[in-house]
Amino acid sequence: MSVAEVKLFNKWSFDDVIVSDKTLSDYIAVNQKDKFKQYLPHTAGRYQNKRFRKGQCPIVERLTNSLMMHGRNNGKKLMAVRIVQHTFQIINLITGENPIQVLVDAIINGGPREDSTRVDLGGRRIIKKKNVS
Repeated sequence: MSVAEVKLFNKWSFDDVIVSDKTLSDYIAVNQKDKFKQYLPHTAGRYQNKRFRKGQCPIVERLTNSLMMHGRNNGKKLMAVRIVQHTFQIINLITGENPIQVLVDAIINGGPREDSTRVDLGGRRIIKKKNVS
């Protein structure tokens, strides 16, 4: 008896998703372990009990949870799952790519970037960190 491959919404595979940024690979839970692969982004997991445990929450479920905010949408996870499913179908139709990979690339591009700059104050040079995003 063979085990079927786990695909998100029975359409998109997790196997070909690559996290290109090494610094974010620990926090974008896609395909490092089998528990990150799921059919629906609804695990009812308790990822907020310990510090940094939300990094183990599957990334599509984190997107779904972030849609359930602002009063009228509180607690409506099935509606948020349906919105994510329709959005992924539209992304797949327009780009022809795996929508999970598009989501991971968008998260990597949306991260803040830091750079250092030199500031002269009264004859002293101070190096300060600046966000360049």
